[in-house]
Amino acid sequence: MDFAPSAKAADLHKRVSEFIATEIDPVEESYHRELRAQDNPWQVLPIIEELKAKARAAGLWNLFLPETLSNTDYAPLAELMGRSGIAPEIFNCNAPDTGNMEVLLKYGSPEQQKTWLEPLLEGKIRSGFGMTEPAVASSDATNMESRVVADGEDVVINGRKWFTTGVGHPNCAFIIFMGLTDPEADRHRRHTMVIVPIDIPGVTIERMLPVFGMHDEPYGHGEVSFTDVRVPAANVIAGLGRGFEIAQGRLGPGRIHHCMRAIGLAEKSLELACRRATTRTAFGKPLVNLGGNRERIAKARIAIDQARLLVLYTAWLLDTQGVGAALSQVSQIKALVPNMAIEIIDMAIQLHGGAGLTDDFPLAAAYAGMRSLRLADGPDEVHLGVVSRIELGKYKVGH
Repeated sequence: MDFAPSAKAADLHKRVSEFIATEIDPVEESYHRELRAQDNPWQVLPIIEELKAKARAAGLWNLFLPETLSNTDYAPLAELMGRSGIAPEIFNCNAPDTGNMEVLLKYGSPEQQKTWLEPLLEGKIRSGFGMTEPAVASSDATNMESRVVADGEDVVINGRKWFTTGVGHPNCAFIIFMGLTDPEADRHRRHTMVIVPIDIPGVTIERMLPVFGMHDEPYGHGEVSFTDVRVPAANVIAGLGRGFEIAQGRLGPGRIHHCMRAIGLAEKSLELACRRATTRTAFGKPLVNLGGNRERIAKARIAIDQARLLVLYTAWLLDTQGVGAALSQVSQIKALVPNMAIEIIDMAIQLHGGAGLTDDFPLAAAYAGMRSLRLADGPDEVHLGVVSRIELGKYKVGH
């Protein structure tokens, strides 16, 4: 196997890195400060559109698309973007839009692609993804109770979703909604995905959900109710009953993206920890020379490098052998990487003292994001269950 980037990917890595260093890093701190100062932080500040225009003009746009780069080539770029809270949107590579774009690219009809995919690819609109529900244990997606019911030339949608990522963004135009269609069908043929415009009757954003008191404006995670929402059957993606098939096709590459962004965040946190530990003194010594901090930093370096290699291996498997060959590895990285990042962010917070808990540094928000990721796209326990089932299957051990 070869993880060396292609010539195209190496060039893009250099250009993305330079763009972040020269265009994003100098303004990001002031951007977050200005956004927090707004009476209504659920808005797009002008600097975001300015940076998006610059990135697109530079050809640094939609880099996640399989027609642009392989998973292996894109992964290091996702790592670079993960160091920043705004870089993914600047390059039009932010979740859940990347996953939604991949769904529409792979499963969408020509009409769906023209109406919804093209504006997403152009960065004119944003989107949400509605799967998790507050009334059931959503770690088992077959528990889903929300309904998508065929009615003539329409489908009627009822239910309540939460942690619907992206619905706080003022440019969010639609939600890809997953709901139960046929309770009597095979358990993986019961559900349907459908495009639901966010501004039609019956769709209500009940509240934006805080995570450790933070709302991640202007993206956010919303609780959304759907009451007798009627959309054309043409909005159904790929056909009734194909929701699980689509979900599995969406989540393989998506988990590569999540994990590489998380590795970028861990790198940024380690960098902040090292700078703090070498420039602050206590009890007559630099912090780095107190309390085993050198060992902690060394172990953090090892943990990041180990995690990166496993993610790159998983990306290589997806590229060369497909999702089926990488099922265990996709779950391995999803269970491993957020926990690794949490430990490093926590160490960085400790080295920053009380300041690490404030929004003077990005560490508290980073911790909230990574703790959320241990639940998003399947909790640790589900992924560990997949890994153990595949491993024990080699020895013909029953479920």
